[in-house]
Amino acid sequence: MTNVNVKRVKSSEIEFKDKLVSIQRVTKVTKGGRTFSFSAIVVVGNEKGVVGFGLGKAKEVASAISKGIDDAKKNLIKIPVLNGTLPHEAVGKYSGAFVFMKPASAGTGVIAGGAMRAVFESVGIKDVLAKSKGSSNPHSVVKATINALLKMRDPYTIAQMRGIPLEKVFNG
Repeated sequence: MTNVNVKRVKSSEIEFKDKLVSIQRVTKVTKGGRTFSFSAIVVVGNEKGVVGFGLGKAKEVASAISKGIDDAKKNLIKIPVLNGTLPHEAVGKYSGAFVFMKPASAGTGVIAGGAMRAVFESVGIKDVLAKSKGSSNPHSVVKATINALLKMRDPYTIAQMRGIPLEKVFNG
């Protein structure tokens, strides 16, 4: 995820809410029989524009979830949120998953599938129209959603960069 817009955030000074996106039982077959373990993908966010995702693997479900939360707190990024929605449309891709998202008017709600919904709620986006195309694998969908959110450009920064008032960014 090398992107110029990536704003890393330290996890120490923020209170987070975590959402479990999916949990899978994974089996390893050895000559002594089957060994079961669990894989959990978790999204954490402060609902004010900071989000991160992580993967945890362990023999027990609770341990896998807590490892996922710890991993997610190490990969936090800042996303520009404008009046509870996105600043502009974006498309994200990861592996076989393609996601499309566009801003929605107030009161629309989060129109998105399971894995994408968890990411949007953790970021703090209240109104968005989103579609997941291609792979429905939760790992890929979460990574594609984060990829699209990383492409978001902050309208205040754009206005400052162009040297024009904020109102002209939306009208021009």
